[in-house]
Amino acid sequence: MGKKKANAPSSNTIAQNKKARFEYHIDETFEAGLALAGWEVKSLRAGKAQLTDTYILVKNGEAWLLGSHIMPLNTTSTHVVADPTRTRKLLLHRKEIARIFSRTQEKGHTCVPLKLYWKQNLVKCELALVRGKQLHDKRATEKERDWNREKARIVRDHA
Repeated sequence: MGKKKANAPSSNTIAQNKKARFEYHIDETFEAGLALAGWEVKSLRAGKAQLTDTYILVKNGEAWLLGSHIMPLNTTSTHVVADPTRTRKLLLHRKEIARIFSRTQEKGHTCVPLKLYWKQNLVKCELALVRGKQLHDKRATEKERDWNREKARIVRDHA
């Protein structure tokens, strides 16, 4: 029998940007590493992160995560001044950064983070190249989600 970790979390997801899937059409996704300080990693282990109103900026051949909020733990950040909304560097290959930069220059396209998650002991960020949805697209998404919920309810009640 294989050994199991006693304190392993049920999911490797730290934070999700649920609004992004509703607001945008997702064209392409990337996986990026994140350059973090020690206190930020400890806060992420405690699940104290938010991705609402977060976006990606490509500047001077580097990708940056702006607007993400990692709440400092009062036990770990005693000797440093912790800035919860600091700009964090994304670790991507040069070709990926060039692709993101060229696509975000097109009208109506942008790059947003979808989620932060653990990959073994590393923190990864799933990015997406997206196009904004029109109001009628958002209504269709909501209608489809409600219908799927209703279908699940019917199946559950008759099973």
